[in-house]
Amino acid sequence: MEDLLFELQLALPQVILGVINGSFYALLSLGLAVIFGMLNVINFAHGAQFMMGAFVAWLLLSYLGIGYWPALILSPLIVGFVGVLMERLMISRLYKLDHLYGLLLTFGCALVIEGLFRNTFGSSGQRYTTPPEFRALDLELADFFLPGYRVWVLIAASAVCLGTWLVIEKTKIGSYLRAATERPQLVQAFGINVPLMMTLTYAAGVALAAFAGVLAAPIYSVHPAMGANFIITVFAVVVIGGMGSIMGAVVTGFLLGFVQGITDVFYPEASQTVVFVIMAIVLLTRPAGLFGRA
Repeated sequence: MEDLLFELQLALPQVILGVINGSFYALLSLGLAVIFGMLNVINFAHGAQFMMGAFVAWLLLSYLGIGYWPALILSPLIVGFVGVLMERLMISRLYKLDHLYGLLLTFGCALVIEGLFRNTFGSSGQRYTTPPEFRALDLELADFFLPGYRVWVLIAASAVCLGTWLVIEKTKIGSYLRAATERPQLVQAFGINVPLMMTLTYAAGVALAAFAGVLAAPIYSVHPAMGANFIITVFAVVVIGGMGSIMGAVVTGFLLGFVQGITDVFYPEASQTVVFVIMAIVLLTRPAGLFGRA
């Protein structure tokens, strides 16, 4: 019995940290699912846009003295505007082509963006100080200390994921978006500007990535490759949940963070590969994903 309690005490910190990592997976995969589900574009630039969100927050603080809370709003708006330019100038020309063209284009954009930031700011990480007001949320669980900022990340990510799902699934705007994806000519016949909806949808998905980047800035070092460290795992999350499934992206993101936390305790060597093992099993047994439709 004592050994079991000791194992549980050992597992608790890793599980909590795994779920917090899962909140980043959920936010990033949510943005990917919105873009793919609504626009049928595989946005490989998502990791670079996540990195841009963190860098914009750092630049606002370092050069303009704009703190964390305004940056949490301004950074997604700025990066979302960059997404508008990308969609209008490049991505909108590929909607009628095979998915591979969109993937190759956004992959190229990701390399260009990452290269520009590396040449400008270097490869070393920039520090973004955690706002002091989050110390009031600090928690002590048994022998484990959980910083208040990580508690905030979990709350904020969960709220944004839930809000996005409600907008897309339960509101008139969401129904217009889904209809514009499936029957664009019919929706346009009712006087709705479908190209504008497509542009704003891509911008919203990009803004979700930037929001996740701002949340990540005080936890991870802000550097040009930070998005690349996440994006492969996030694509696996999207595939497991079901390409284009909003609910699948959110649930699978948190669930796989939890699984990684458990694996870190009992078999640390597999913590970075367990997601891909699960992805392989899901693809073999349910190719459309856990929440996807064939």
